Amino acid sequence: MPLNIAYEKFCLNVKISYSVTFKIALFIMTFNPVLLDIPESFDSERLFIRAARPGDGAAHFAALQESHDDLRAHLADLPWVKAEASLANSEIFCRENWCRFIRREDLRFFMFSKSDASFIGSIGLHRIDWAVPKFEIGYWCRVSAQGNGYVGEAVHAITNFVIQHLAARRIEIRADDLNVSSWKVAEKAGFKLEGILRSAARDSVSNQLKDMRIYAKVVD
Repeated sequence: MPLNIAYEKFCLNVKISYSVTFKIALFIMTFNPVLLDIPESFDSERLFIRAARPGDGAAHFAALQESHDDLRAHLADLPWVKAEASLANSEIFCRENWCRFIRREDLRFFMFSKSDASFIGSIGLHRIDWAVPKFEIGYWCRVSAQGNGYVGEAVHAITNFVIQHLAARRIEIRADDLNVSSWKVAEKAGFKLEGILRSAARDSVSNQLKDMRIYAKVVD
C-alpha cells in the first residue's frame, strides 16, 4: 500500500488520543517498508522505466562496456564501477538489486527507449530513510545515448513517482563538482543547491579529493 495510506490506516487503529507527533513516531517504529506496494515501473514521454531484475545482465553489461571510461571518470568510487566488468557480474548486480528492491532497501530502475526498447541507463532511489521519508536520486546514461535529454526526462519522472507513491518529503541529488553535466540535470529539474561539501570523497582512480554538490527538493 502507499505510505500515506499505510499511515492513515495505522491512525485508525490507534484508539488512544495520542498527539500527531507521537503517532508518527509510533508508526515509524512499528511499520515495515517491505509491506509497501511500490509500482515496479513508470514511464515518461520517451522512456519506459522499470525495476532492475534477473535477466537484465546482458543489457547492463553491454552498456558498461561502452561507457567504461565515462563511468570511471565520474563514478569510480561506486562498488559496481570498481568491480571487473563481466556478463556474470552484471547479472549478479541485477539480481542483487532486485532483492534490495523487494526488501525496500534500495530502489534501482533501468531506463529503456520506448521507440526500440534499447537500454539507456539507470536511475534509482538510494540512501532511503523511510522515517522522513527521504531519498537520493542517482543516475547514469550510456555514452551512445548521451546528449538527448534522457536523464533530465527520467529525473522529472522519478521525482513525480517518489512524491506520488512514496510520500517523499525530501529528495536529494549529489554530484561531483567537476561533473558539470550531472549537476546541470539537477538544476534544470528544479532542485536547489544547498551546499558544496569540500573534500567530501576521494577518487579511487586518481586518489585525489573531490568536492560534492548537494541539491535537494523539499515537499511541504
